[in-house]
Amino acid sequence: MVIKFKLKKGDEVIVLTGKDKGKTGKIVKMIPKKNKAIVTDINKVKKNQKPDNNQPGGIIDKEMPVHISNLSFYDSESKKPVKIGYKIDNNKKMRIIKTTGKEI
Repeated sequence: MVIKFKLKKGDEVIVLTGKDKGKTGKIVKMIPKKNKAIVTDINKVKKNQKPDNNQPGGIIDKEMPVHISNLSFYDSESKKPVKIGYKIDNNKKMRIIKTTGKEI
C-alpha cells in the first residue's frame, strides 16, 4: 500500500536511528512503494560494480534507501528534528513546522 508522506524530495532531514544517527542530508529520491528514501551521504555501502560501456568497474560507494520512519525534517534554525503539519490558507495547502508555525 502506498502512503503519502510529509517529507518531499529536496527536504533536509536528520537520521533518528541506525548507524548514521544524528547525521543530516537532503532527500535525493523517494520510494513510496517501499516507504523508503535515499538521502545524500547517509547509509553508504561499498558495492562491486562490473565494467560497462560508459562506466569503469571497481568498488564504488553507493547510498542505499533508509526507511521513512527513521527520518525527520531538520530545522536549520533550531538545529533540531521537528514535526511537520499542514495549514490551509486562501485555498492553498502549505506545510508548516508544528512547534513554531513557520511555513516550509
